[in-house]
Amino acid sequence: MAKAKKQTARGRKQDRARVAGGQKYEVAYEAKKTGRSASAVKKAVKKVGSSRKKVEWKLKGR
Repeated sequence: MAKAKKQTARGRKQDRARVAGGQKYEVAYEAKKTGRSASAVKKAVKKVGSSRKKVEWKLKGR
């Protein structure tokens, strides 16, 4: 059986560029970071997609 590949720096970067709306810890992190509620973060993810930049932009009221 093949050995599992180690995650590359590119993979980690791509993962950090997204907000997983279904992951409680990611929603909580983004809520704390932006000073908004978890439900506001979930709504932003649903509205603009999972891109972290777009979600933060939406949460800042722009």
